[in-house]
Amino acid sequence: MKYEEAIAFIASRWNDELVVTSAGTSSELWYAETGDTERVFYLEASMSLSSVFACGIAQGVPDVPVWVFSGDGAFCMNPGMLQVERQMDLPNLKHFMVSNRAYGSTSNVPLPGRIDNNYPAIAHGFGLQRVYSFASMNELTGKFDEAVMEPGHTFIHLEVDPMDYRGASPPMDGPEVKFRFGRHVEKLSGKDVFSAPLD
Repeated sequence: MKYEEAIAFIASRWNDELVVTSAGTSSELWYAETGDTERVFYLEASMSLSSVFACGIAQGVPDVPVWVFSGDGAFCMNPGMLQVERQMDLPNLKHFMVSNRAYGSTSNVPLPGRIDNNYPAIAHGFGLQRVYSFASMNELTGKFDEAVMEPGHTFIHLEVDPMDYRGASPPMDGPEVKFRFGRHVEKLSGKDVFSAPLD
């Protein structure tokens, strides 16, 4: 399936969930689709840690669903992210791993072992119970509610076509992303994220 169509559909089902995107294409496509600058942490220098970062958010606000995106390039840099996710087993965390079998942020350099890498099998091997794999829009739309809207920590593998996307990055630097997102979490949860209140 096409990367941009998958992101557009997922964004169309987005309600109050907090979202963490990864470096490169997922951040750019999510911003292009939603234009959001408060409910999304665009973790563009993620270096394979977007899902681990999202674990901290999901643990801190357990009543709020958290969606996190990573690419297969990031996944291959740090498959141990699944060990952390399995250990924490956060029922409000949904991890979308987008696989295009290439390093999308570096001009689609092919991933080693790209043909044989079986990401759902790796997730099962780490002990994850709720694992889904979608390679077409029909599969994604048909099983989305079961995979994403039902409770339980879930790993969702999306197999997409490589694309050469050069959209605009979200128009904020790191500190602004942090403060906008953190203030939104404070309003949403009633919990203090920063030591200095806004009033």
